[in-house]
Amino acid sequence: MSNPREIVDLTYEVRKLANAKISDINEINRETTFLALNALIEAARAGDAGRGFAVVANQVKHVSSRIGQVTTALNKELAGSLAQLTSLGDSMIGKLDNHAGQRCADLALNMIDIVDRNLYERSCDVRWWATDASVVSCAAAPDDASQQFASRRLSVILDSYTVYLDLWVTDLSGRVLANGRWRDYKVIGQNVADMDVFKRAIGTATGADYVAGDIQTMPLLRNAPVGTYATAIRENGDNTGKPIGALLIFFDWAPQAKAVVNSVRLSDEEWKRTRCMIVDSKSHVIASSDEHSKLGDRFILQHEGKSAGFYRASGGDTVSFALTPGYESYTGLGWYGVIEQKPAP
Repeated sequence: MSNPREIVDLTYEVRKLANAKISDINEINRETTFLALNALIEAARAGDAGRGFAVVANQVKHVSSRIGQVTTALNKELAGSLAQLTSLGDSMIGKLDNHAGQRCADLALNMIDIVDRNLYERSCDVRWWATDASVVSCAAAPDDASQQFASRRLSVILDSYTVYLDLWVTDLSGRVLANGRWRDYKVIGQNVADMDVFKRAIGTATGADYVAGDIQTMPLLRNAPVGTYATAIRENGDNTGKPIGALLIFFDWAPQAKAVVNSVRLSDEEWKRTRCMIVDSKSHVIASSDEHSKLGDRFILQHEGKSAGFYRASGGDTVSFALTPGYESYTGLGWYGVIEQKPAP
């Protein structure tokens, strides 16, 4: 099927060509009329000898007049129809652009919704794992036995939940007491009191609360990009118990995010001119289908306070977006699903 833009472009070319040729005909016709008038003047000067020539000159003048009438009608009808056709074509392209922009906005919403549903599970995990007996015992009375037991228990969890890099138990001072991948990450004894998620976790009101942090690289996890979820570990594992430590879980962001942004339902042709992204509330790109994009690159989204929509960027690209809607008790972190698409060739 022909590209609609090619059809409209061809219509513009035909309109331009028609106007040019009509202008050429009018110019030639003016010259012919001028020559016919000169011939009539010369025939009049010649008297009887020029009568025959005058008849021819009058006939040329008559033909020139008819040509003028035809070109006037042609210009009015053909040029007018072509103008209407190009206008209809522009309207069609506008509707197609709007349709494409809205479709990509819907795809952006689907993309961020998948992320939300995934991260909702993380918010549930951290809250119920914080009530595990081994975790509570480790935070309540840390010693070699309780710390080793908690680490083994966290290791078992990690064997089933492969989306995590590690799980940490800390005391109230921020000292790491146990972790599930102690063979890979030597973090026991490290202090994370300066981490924002730790500070907020031990300040949660009840066991039903949790905190989440934006995607960042974690030096203690070999600079891997992670999404961190945390909550307070409470006395006896009770929801209203006194905080005795914190549980921090680290979502392995890169492979999960890559799967989301690379699985958007676009055609092969669309993928050649499209970039799908997750952008955080601070305008940092935290996931991109473009392998040249780096974590933390800036992308200023012109959302104008809208939760979803699309707009034409200054370079001609269409940018479609959708704000995180959240899922269940997970309200989201103000992230956007974004699809940036170049015009079809």
